[in-house]
Amino acid sequence: MSKLPFQPLSWSRASNVYEINLRQYSATGNFAGFRPSLPRLRDMGIEVLWFMPVTPISQKQRKGTLGSYYASADFFSVNPEFGNLDEFISLVEEAHQLGFKVIIDWVANHTGWDHTWTSTHPAYYKRNEAGNFFDSNGWDDVIDLDFTNPEMRRAMIEAMRFWVKKCNIDGFRCDMAMLVPLDFWIDARTALDQEKALFWLAECEEPHYHDAFDLTYTWEWMHKTVEFMKGQTDLNGLESLLWKYNHQFPPGAMRLYFTTNHDENSWNGTEFEKYGEAHQAFAVFSATWNGVPLIYSGQEQPNQKRLKFFDRDPIQWTAEPQYTQFYQKLLTLRRGFRCMEAGADGVYCFRVRTTADQHIFAFLRTSEQDQVLVMLNLSPHDGVGFGFLDAAIDGSYEDVFEGGNYVFHPGYRYYQLGAWGYKVFALYHKS
Repeated sequence: MSKLPFQPLSWSRASNVYEINLRQYSATGNFAGFRPSLPRLRDMGIEVLWFMPVTPISQKQRKGTLGSYYASADFFSVNPEFGNLDEFISLVEEAHQLGFKVIIDWVANHTGWDHTWTSTHPAYYKRNEAGNFFDSNGWDDVIDLDFTNPEMRRAMIEAMRFWVKKCNIDGFRCDMAMLVPLDFWIDARTALDQEKALFWLAECEEPHYHDAFDLTYTWEWMHKTVEFMKGQTDLNGLESLLWKYNHQFPPGAMRLYFTTNHDENSWNGTEFEKYGEAHQAFAVFSATWNGVPLIYSGQEQPNQKRLKFFDRDPIQWTAEPQYTQFYQKLLTLRRGFRCMEAGADGVYCFRVRTTADQHIFAFLRTSEQDQVLVMLNLSPHDGVGFGFLDAAIDGSYEDVFEGGNYVFHPGYRYYQLGAWGYKVFALYHKS
């Protein structure tokens, strides 16, 4: 049973998150440029729209021509680069009408150097030995807020409340959440959930932050998969990390899996640079393991370039993005099967053994109603044949990507995958 202090919203466990980099999303790089994509994204199966910070960006210490989204100049207004507050309110309304949930990025740990609070409430900030504003993480375009100041904490919660009440957003993605004291997040959620039941995503990987948050990042997993691609670990290393996640995080905790995001793409390389021919196999894992998948702007195209972070660098879209059906099939699967609910009671996710475990990572999602079998050939070896050693693999499964059925039974539990290949089978009614 889930033992979380705050219970996640019922819709969230089978959901997904799509990160919107407005600056690079369209030729105009604003709300108006993004808005026509709403029907396409809904048709693809996207459910939660995460907007990177929409607040104005500081001029002082600004990086590049447009600055970092994460160096806010004001918590109560919209970055004019993107449009105005009324446009955002209207965008949220249309998104809701189409069935989306909308969350915004919230940067609580720091602000830009000329944020309004630096002049109106300078006591809200930390000071160094010389009495000056500073940042303790080496980011020279931002300065740290002081969470020992009760007045600042109350003001921060009121700033968050503004976006809930004024724009009717559905939650927050909280940037570098572990840099902010956990008791602040508990206070913020306690206060803001009284306005509206919200969805809370934390960019952190500390298990105890689930005392306040529904969903946390799996940074370590992403880094471990990159190590795997470099030959620095093997499938046992990947499995060991998943075992740690299962045992260190509280029952019912949801984790966010991804192959890229705004940080990874801009600073460490595209999913093609990191994973090469394995990029789809790891995307399948992110969408089917016990968690919630994150899809970043342009992955459905797919975008194959590192997007600039401080300057305009639009994604080059085609009329029919190549990977639309790939993601559509995965996201539809998540919504249609009880066994795909992340961290849900009565749902189990475990690796199943094969005769080729050195190359094949196969796992089963199962509930009383259904099961999903995922097979990944995480190797460059083509035509890897293998047999299943688990009696749970039994029945007539539907091929999620190609259609048709495939039967496994006690006398035949054999399959074959090409290099970096993947296969997802679904069993609607487990006998």
